[in-house]
Amino acid sequence: MATKVTPLTDHIVLKAVEQEEITTSGLVIPDSAKEAPQHGHVVAVGPGKLSDAGTKITIELKKGDRVLYQKYTGQEVTVDQQDYIVIRFQDVLAQLED
Repeated sequence: MATKVTPLTDHIVLKAVEQEEITTSGLVIPDSAKEAPQHGHVVAVGPGKLSDAGTKITIELKKGDRVLYQKYTGQEVTVDQQDYIVIRFQDVLAQLED
C-alpha cells in the first residue's frame, strides 16, 4: 500500500525533473557536475494559509502541473522509495505549459 503525501498550509510536493545525463554532443555529465533541478511536476498541493488579515490565500496549482522553482530551495524527502521536494508556494517562479 502506497503512502499518500499531503502537504500542509502553503506547501507543494514536487517530483523533480532530472537533468539529462548526456549532452546533445554526446558528453556524459557526472553526478558531481549536475545542477540542482529547477522544475518539477506537482504531486500534491496544500490547502493554503491565512493572511495577516485573516483571509485564506489559496494555491492556484493542481496535481500534474509543471512548475519552475527557485534554485536550492525546498526540502528533499523520500517516501516509499520515491524522491520528492517539498517547497513553499512563494518559491514557485512560474508555471510551465506545453
